[in-house]
Amino acid sequence: MTLATNAHNAAQIEHWNGQAGQTWVKLQARLDAQLAPLGQLAMDRAEIRSGEAVLDVGCGTGATTFELSRRVGEAGRVLGVDISRPMLSLARQRLEAAHLPQTRFEEGDAQSHGFAHGAFDLIFSRFGIMFFADPIAAFKNLRAALKEGGRLAFVCWRRVSDNPWVAVPMAAAFQHIPQPPPPPPGAPSEFAFADRDRVHAVLEGAGFGQISIESTDMLIGGASLAVTVDTTLSMGPVAAALRETNPEKRAPVEYAVRQAFEPYDGKEGVRLGAGVWIVWARRGLG
Repeated sequence: MTLATNAHNAAQIEHWNGQAGQTWVKLQARLDAQLAPLGQLAMDRAEIRSGEAVLDVGCGTGATTFELSRRVGEAGRVLGVDISRPMLSLARQRLEAAHLPQTRFEEGDAQSHGFAHGAFDLIFSRFGIMFFADPIAAFKNLRAALKEGGRLAFVCWRRVSDNPWVAVPMAAAFQHIPQPPPPPPGAPSEFAFADRDRVHAVLEGAGFGQISIESTDMLIGGASLAVTVDTTLSMGPVAAALRETNPEKRAPVEYAVRQAFEPYDGKEGVRLGAGVWIVWARRGLG
């Protein structure tokens, strides 16, 4: 039985094994450069120690998995798990040149994957945990994979309005094309964990304790104006709306997005604000 037919997250599996996953592979270097500082915040909060066993959920093309592996050293071990075959294929290619024998990748849906119980000291994710159809069930499954006292650390997006990097181009683009309706509350999406109370309730419902949810803001980006516009029209909400509803409007949307980004273009490239939650929790006894 294949992952796609055996998983609870069939829609997300189809999405990330289709154009979304292929586009991420194509833009891997850009996207990793943009997201790396936010992932570093969550890793620093995780207090990773040499020799630990770490599970990287939604590992994508492997950037976070490799950094986790460097932090635990050769005495540790890191497993990167993702549902996207295109992204995992690139991750495995990159691993061949990374010289990190403590690292491996596995295709799997973290909501239902049969992880060995009590196998990990830490579960980590950089924007890979907002796409579960049943997040409480998913985090219960992940909790079972932690050792007693093991930690969970991840970073996820706050509201769109707290994230100018996406709100600014959306406002410009949706003057020319219809704005798609937002997903139902709690539905899998990039901003599914925007509500702090919901994040807390999910983790508490899954049995985690000592939950800490910290609000953090920073500037991200740094690419040229041309690259920033191209990335926005290739990946994310503007790209999806343009591709699915009004592809013939690409020219005016591209012009509007470029105009919207110009005030943020400086010596370090185009940089806009990002608002995230840095989340930490622990598996208690039982």
